[in-house]
Amino acid sequence: MSDKDTSFDATPRPILCKGKILDFSTPRVMGVLNITPDSFYDGGKYHQEKQWYEQTALMLKEGASIIDLGAISTRPGAEVVSEEEEIDRMALPLELLRKAFPDTLFSIDTYHSKTASICIDLGADIINDISGGRLDTQMFETVAKYRIPYILMHMHGIPSSMQKQPVENNVIVAVSNFFSERVDQLHQLGVQDIILDPGFGFGKTLACNYALLKHMESTRIHNLPLLGGISRKSMINKILNTNPSEALNGTTILNTVALLNGANLLRVHDVKEAMEAIHIVGYYKDFGQCD
Repeated sequence: MSDKDTSFDATPRPILCKGKILDFSTPRVMGVLNITPDSFYDGGKYHQEKQWYEQTALMLKEGASIIDLGAISTRPGAEVVSEEEEIDRMALPLELLRKAFPDTLFSIDTYHSKTASICIDLGADIINDISGGRLDTQMFETVAKYRIPYILMHMHGIPSSMQKQPVENNVIVAVSNFFSERVDQLHQLGVQDIILDPGFGFGKTLACNYALLKHMESTRIHNLPLLGGISRKSMINKILNTNPSEALNGTTILNTVALLNGANLLRVHDVKEAMEAIHIVGYYKDFGQCD
């Protein structure tokens, strides 16, 4: 098999999560649970135990395969939060949700290796790192030590300043080269269960975000699953002159485009609508002709 597989209907390799097989013969949904005070869309919305339970239960009922917990905001211009504060925010919700939903796959949205390590010990199944291991040089070794799946995202710069000097051209080459280099490093450490995230909105211009969306399949290497994280982002709002709270329709449109262009996993705030997009795109691909 070549490094790149650009076949439209190719099924990416499955991911092994602590003995559970996560296959992508049909695209999956990752539901976002932000337990942060300042996330760009739902900051401060889920800060009590009852809200953690209710939102997790709702997303699972609507079809989410993974619940992604985040305790620090990574929006453009976000303030840096220490590992200690991140762990303080994350540990209790994860521990309680792990007990309440024992069969659920939980991913942890962090770029700190210490946070990753503690959360894995508390029952996390996947590490979702926006920095691709570049903000904490111990992250790859931590993932390898625990033999846990890893979401590798491309980010140009750091959250506090990434939109001041974003990628302005050759974004497909930049993301593809990044994936090739970092996946090789992970493979050398024995990490095989990897999901690729092109990093929409993370240090890219509006034009580059849409070029990346259009050519998403071209960034795939080693037939690994591709994640589309577009939910309610500025690449929608800048086109429609909306704000995040008004961007559900735009999100569904771009999720549909992402699915048609190779996405195997959608990271979203709104699970029901993402699942509907998956069902319709699946029907379109299977029964798109009437002879």
